[in-house]
Amino acid sequence: MGCGNGRTMDTMDQVIPGFRQVPRTGVIYVMHEAAQLGFRYGHPEWANLGQGSPETGPLEGAPPRVDHLDIAAGSHAYGPIEGDRVLRQKVADLYNSLYRKDKESQYSYENVSIAGGGRLALTRVVAALDNINLGHFIPDYTAYEELLSGFKTFIPIPILLDAGAGYKISLAALRHEILGHGFNALLMSNPANPTGQLAEGNELKAWVKTARELRCTLILDEFYSHYIYTGSPSDCKMVSAAAYVDDVNADPIIIVDGLTKNWRYPGWRVSWTLGPKSVIEAIASAGSFLDGGANHPFQHEAIKLLDPEVTRQETRAIQAAFRLKRDYVLERINAMGVEVESDPEGAFYVWANLSKLPAPLNDGLEFFRAGLEHKVITVPGVFFDVNPGRRRPRARYQHYCRISFGPEMASLVRGMDALEAMIRKHS
Repeated sequence: MGCGNGRTMDTMDQVIPGFRQVPRTGVIYVMHEAAQLGFRYGHPEWANLGQGSPETGPLEGAPPRVDHLDIAAGSHAYGPIEGDRVLRQKVADLYNSLYRKDKESQYSYENVSIAGGGRLALTRVVAALDNINLGHFIPDYTAYEELLSGFKTFIPIPILLDAGAGYKISLAALRHEILGHGFNALLMSNPANPTGQLAEGNELKAWVKTARELRCTLILDEFYSHYIYTGSPSDCKMVSAAAYVDDVNADPIIIVDGLTKNWRYPGWRVSWTLGPKSVIEAIASAGSFLDGGANHPFQHEAIKLLDPEVTRQETRAIQAAFRLKRDYVLERINAMGVEVESDPEGAFYVWANLSKLPAPLNDGLEFFRAGLEHKVITVPGVFFDVNPGRRRPRARYQHYCRISFGPEMASLVRGMDALEAMIRKHS
């Protein structure tokens, strides 16, 4: 059925008392629709350009992939709600090594909480928020919509990022938004999903300073923080707000990351939240009623992956492979007449403007549906118009879609060929 902002939603066969319709997130929705037409993971004829995860196989120069798991007897029991203490300290040590060698204030295990994946980590964070105004950007990650509407203690308020400004916000505009709306907290992904835009260096440092001065908590989704394409390919650049925190227990900076993207183990569902000790205690309390704690056996295996040199080796391999894939996709879709207003500086998505394509392909939903006929999957742009509670009646980004270069190169080639054939058919 249709909904107020123009999205397509699932219907329930029967109305069961007490339950509401819960929409699928953008990626899950397109996977469901594709599955009705024969898509399955690993199908040799399909190209999943809607993919929200990176390829998980071997990459040239990367550490060997984990291919088996030995489970200690103690791991069959519940783990601590806040996560295994050894893993928590390993996360803290990694951030201290990568970003804080010259800092007096250092993270410890008390600044880290482990959860079962990024969405759950963010759910714990927002469950612990007070009765506040919470800012969030649009476009942004599709799952934020239900995440921000599921709890009634805070009011989510959108900040529109403009294509003309490269989907970025100036420091002056950021301060204006914080002060004007009375934000106590601000949620953002960096690099951003779906635009791939990045705040780094002095810009990110200024954001952290502003949060400190205005006492506005920054909740930073840094799941793509090793997929960075600015600078030299040999830089092995990683970006984190942790580098600019003065006092780990006083600065209002909350960082969420995990093994899903930066270590390419999405199926492990191991994530962490890094922040002041008082916040970690609060979100652990939230975890005690939300989920009961992360997968216990995988936490022990994760410890081995967080060695700084192993992390750098994986990052170098990621950036070499994904930069090539990014450039390939940009070249192919530009040749098809698809506009990209800002080339991605990070992550593994292209935010594609379809407005110059012939109708009906200039609409993201129609582009997606036509793609299914050619066995290629994209994500319509309307899913990134984060609209908690459907308070805004009009949807944005009807003429956009997100194209992922997360899959392996062979799948990208197949997908680009399919899109080219689809567009040629409608020309």
